[in-house]
Amino acid sequence: MAPAVASGHVGNLSTEQEAKLRELWQSVLKVYDILRDWEEKKNDAPAPPPKVEAPKKSRWFGGWKEAEAPKAASALPEEALKLISDGEGDKSDLIKDFEAAISAQTPESLRAMVMGSLKHEHPDAVMLRFLRARKWDVKRALVMMFSALNWRENISRVDADILGHGEEFLVQDEMNGDEKSKAIARDFMKQIRGGKSFIHGTDRENRPISYVRARLHRAADQSVESIERYTTYIIETARFSLTSPVETATLVFDLSNFTLANMDYVPVKFIIKCFEANYPESLGAILIHNSPWVFKPCWKIISAWLDPVVAAKVHLTYGREGLEEFIHPSQIIKELGGDEDWEYKYEEPVPGENDAMKDTATRDALQKTRDEIAHEFESSTKAWIADPDSARGAQFKAKRELLATQLRDNYWQLDKYVRARSLYDRQGNLRPGAKTVWYPHQAADSDARLSDGMLETKRAVITTTTFPGISA
Repeated sequence: MAPAVASGHVGNLSTEQEAKLRELWQSVLKVYDILRDWEEKKNDAPAPPPKVEAPKKSRWFGGWKEAEAPKAASALPEEALKLISDGEGDKSDLIKDFEAAISAQTPESLRAMVMGSLKHEHPDAVMLRFLRARKWDVKRALVMMFSALNWRENISRVDADILGHGEEFLVQDEMNGDEKSKAIARDFMKQIRGGKSFIHGTDRENRPISYVRARLHRAADQSVESIERYTTYIIETARFSLTSPVETATLVFDLSNFTLANMDYVPVKFIIKCFEANYPESLGAILIHNSPWVFKPCWKIISAWLDPVVAAKVHLTYGREGLEEFIHPSQIIKELGGDEDWEYKYEEPVPGENDAMKDTATRDALQKTRDEIAHEFESSTKAWIADPDSARGAQFKAKRELLATQLRDNYWQLDKYVRARSLYDRQGNLRPGAKTVWYPHQAADSDARLSDGMLETKRAVITTTTFPGISA
């Protein structure tokens, strides 16, 4: 039986929630327009006059005082700041975060950041995560989203580096990279080869499970940069295993044989920050499994860092019985006392597995099609926002769903040209356009559908479908 769609998710929105979704989309599209107009004005404006040095002191009632420094000009136009500041309460921190996230962006780069983050997901699903995380406060959701996208694109460089230069590239860096590249590659590959953390199977709610074997961690074994890269890689790879309507994962921290030598607060803080700020509403449950008594003071410190929403998802479990509440016994791995006869084994990259990434012509053609679909999605969104309650608005709403499906299908065609293959591709878990396969019976079903041609791509380029009588 298919899992039910939770409230506040695509396919189950109240009237009020849908209105908030439209409002957030309207703000996003408005930011594009404001930045475009501002960019044009800056290009047309004459060069500013030379600065005149202001006096350092001024006379005042017979004494001297330091002259006030001129107020720094905002990095964004006033019209953009008005999207955040409504005159109610102090929004200075929010505005500061907003400026930090988008002040260096052009309308084109900002649009690329938004659309590039979607992958195979419905655009609304991504927007709704930030709305739920900020309790449907559109202004705060807007700032949170752009801050997360800025981190993803410009700080961690997820697509260009972490996913674009995957395991095969790191193996090459181990042998041929410069000193820094070799160190990062060596640390990363040591973690993935040893299975410090990995993704496997699903829980009772069909959420993919990510396991962390805390006993395999020693702070001195790898650099902070390497473990942050590895953590982000696991999170992003897990995203590809999500199949709608499931949008969250379960995280199992296996503390079997844990000692204080394994405790390292730096990566713990990074994981918390990732899920609270950069991947909100992505965790369904966190299982702290088989924690020993020596972990209690550590947990007291860690729990104080957690957002209440995240803290509510944490469960302490012990033994097979504890896991059975969340994972069916047949899907609990034997390492944790379950019935599934499976163990983690790393498969080395296959030489040439990323040769498709050299085919830039096909990549560019698919990306061009993606940009066209995205533009039509935005146009249809504007039309839906302008007249949501009419028959015409309903048509555009339906058109958006079709376009979202085309974006998903287009991504899976584009995937091998922009993302380096992972362990989960080599093992047949991730199957472009198909449900993720974790268990033998799923593989048989997927293979049957593949042989029937249900998953074959009939056209290299997805073309958008027109609706009679309407245009955006």
